[in-house]
Amino acid sequence: MSLLNLWSRFFTYYKRNGLRAVAKRVVEQLNRARQLNRMALLYCDLSNEICSTTDLPASIVVERKSSEAELNQADFQELVNFWNPRLARQHIGNRFKQDASLWVMKVDGSVAGYGWSLRGHTIEPHFIRLGQDDVHLFDYYVAPAYRGRGLNPLMVKHILQNLSAEHLGRAFIEVADWNHPQLSSLRKTPFRRLGSARKITIGRQAIVWWSGD
Repeated sequence: MSLLNLWSRFFTYYKRNGLRAVAKRVVEQLNRARQLNRMALLYCDLSNEICSTTDLPASIVVERKSSEAELNQADFQELVNFWNPRLARQHIGNRFKQDASLWVMKVDGSVAGYGWSLRGHTIEPHFIRLGQDDVHLFDYYVAPAYRGRGLNPLMVKHILQNLSAEHLGRAFIEVADWNHPQLSSLRKTPFRRLGSARKITIGRQAIVWWSGD
């Protein structure tokens, strides 16, 4: 990430949350850096483990989008305003260009969260090499106003059921080892822990260190 983008994200966060929140965020990031970015990797066998359908409550829908043109303007604005609008627009455009799918969760018609899936490869060099029918799930987010309602596992299970119906292979997702709320959320889904690892990326090549756990 460029220094300009880092500054833009920092300034946006500062304007929205204030200096005290910025200081707290810096301390959190330093603590996380000391853990050397260890990630928990999880997987799900889409052909064997998705055997039942979880009906979403009537107030919740999850929509799959394959291009920016499929997003209405109101939903698009809500999505990009969750963090830095300029960078969010770039990310959305770049991911659609790589054939990623955007899953948008709505509660009573308002965007409450989202996540991405990509078949056969990953946006960035990954910990493992995906097969052509494997799927990577990444960048899942639930808006603060909707947290604490168990929405993330509902969304993930719904997405896995849809992907399973396409007769795909395995699904993979990773979470920072320090992110206990997200790990707890994923334990309510068919995902199972594969292991923990750290990596550095040089060009398009990832160098991976696996941890015994």
